[in-house]
Amino acid sequence: MWKGLAVVTNSESPIVVVLSESMEPAFQRGDLLLLSMFSNPVRVGDICVFKIDGKVIPIVHRVLEVHDNNTDGKQYLLTKGDNNPVDDRGLYNRGQMWVSDKEVVGRVSMYMPYIGMVTIILNDYPQLKVVLLAVMGIFVLITKEVRVASK
Repeated sequence: MWKGLAVVTNSESPIVVVLSESMEPAFQRGDLLLLSMFSNPVRVGDICVFKIDGKVIPIVHRVLEVHDNNTDGKQYLLTKGDNNPVDDRGLYNRGQMWVSDKEVVGRVSMYMPYIGMVTIILNDYPQLKVVLLAVMGIFVLITKEVRVASK
């Protein structure tokens, strides 16, 4: 299913969860974002998800400036979180002034408010994963016994 969604959206990571408040009021922490990445160029104002080389967590921010390099045909972006006072150059790698179009994972095409809070809660409270797995295991055992008893 994940690979199919990646093919349909043309994005290596078609679904992401907003992890911080940096894009408020546009997106809240826990919003689930559906990404797409089609051939049309990124424009100022687009909200993109990009992954900086060497960093684990992708960033969801708005494009502030676009620089089209005619010599190499690449597009370079300057980004900023709506709720941040300055642009993202402090988040990029040392000496990096722009995000390359190759670092862009996708553009936000749709979002679902707060659906991703489940992911955040499960990551913040790992014990909850164990409890949920135990409850699901018990549920499977109980429903199996009911089916056997009803035959």
